[in-house]
Amino acid sequence: MEPLSRVPPAPPAPAAQLPASVCVYCGSSNRAPAAHQDLARDCGRLLARAGIALIYGGGRIGLMGRAADGALAAGGQVIGIIPRFLTQREVGNLEVTELVVTETMHERKRIMAERAEAFVVLPGGLGTLDETFEILTWAQIGLHDKPVVLLNPGGFWDPLLAMLRRMVDSAYVRPEQQGLLRVVDRLEDLLPALGREVRPGGRSQFERA
Repeated sequence: MEPLSRVPPAPPAPAAQLPASVCVYCGSSNRAPAAHQDLARDCGRLLARAGIALIYGGGRIGLMGRAADGALAAGGQVIGIIPRFLTQREVGNLEVTELVVTETMHERKRIMAERAEAFVVLPGGLGTLDETFEILTWAQIGLHDKPVVLLNPGGFWDPLLAMLRRMVDSAYVRPEQQGLLRVVDRLEDLLPALGREVRPGGRSQFERA
């Protein structure tokens, strides 16, 4: 299979084309690199300033907490969704606009998916991978057509993207399904990526734009 072509960044989308709410998947470790924690805070601030509600896992720690802090500091709406058994472990954030406490992880993920109009993936661990691949699978089988954007600072996700390309090469993922995941390297490219129209069979975003 020939290398995938790079897609030039799209021009900024008009505000009317942006989603009203975005679910952010990211890590909950306080030991995450400072640059990633700063990125999460800046991401929350960016969404708030664009008038986009932040939906996230409801915790106060790690990148999750920094994203919420950034959005709240910028006057944004923040909706946290957390299972009851994690309210202590992840320190449920009582400062958010709305905190939804669920009984199970499955309920948490379902509500996050239902209330979001788009999804953003920041650096994280196993939980972030779980959420990302579930929402991509739901798009693959036609359960939703909401944008999924992966923010790839410093090439953090490059090994994952290489694995995804290998899945395409090995015929486990159809080439036309590569467009389900949009990848940007810089935070300033996030809003344009969220505002792009979803086109079936669009160019691959497994390579960075």
